[in-house]
Amino acid sequence: MTDKSFLDSIKWTDDGLVPAIAQDAKSGRILMMAWMNKESLQLTAEEGRAVYWSRSRQQLWRKGESSGHTQVVSEIRLDCDEDVIVLQVEQLGGMACHTGRESCFYRVLKDGEWVAVDPVLKDPKEIYA
Repeated sequence: MTDKSFLDSIKWTDDGLVPAIAQDAKSGRILMMAWMNKESLQLTAEEGRAVYWSRSRQQLWRKGESSGHTQVVSEIRLDCDEDVIVLQVEQLGGMACHTGRESCFYRVLKDGEWVAVDPVLKDPKEIYA
C-alpha cells in the first residue's frame, strides 16, 4: 500500500496543467481537447463526469454546465510519457463543441484552406441562451 496519489504520476506543465483529450467511447472519434489541473482530474475521477480547467477564466469548468452537454467518463487513460490524459466519454446531447457540432475537430485541410465538413447540430445561440 502506498500513499502516492495517481496524480503524482503525471508530468504536469509548469503551470500545473495537463492536456486532456475527450474521445467518444463508442465511435472512437476525438471530440475535444481541454486542460486539467490536479483538482479537475481528481473531481473527474470521483464524479465520473468531465471537469476541466478553464485557462481563460482561471476556474474549474464542468463540461455541460452551460450547454447541458455533459460528458460521462467511463475510463481515464495516461499516455506513455505521462503528460497527456485521454478520457473515454459518453457525450450527452451529442455535441462537445461550443459551435453546436459533435466534435471540436470539424475542419479539414483542403487545398491549403481549412474547410468545415461537419454540420452544426444546434445553433449555439439556442444552446447558450
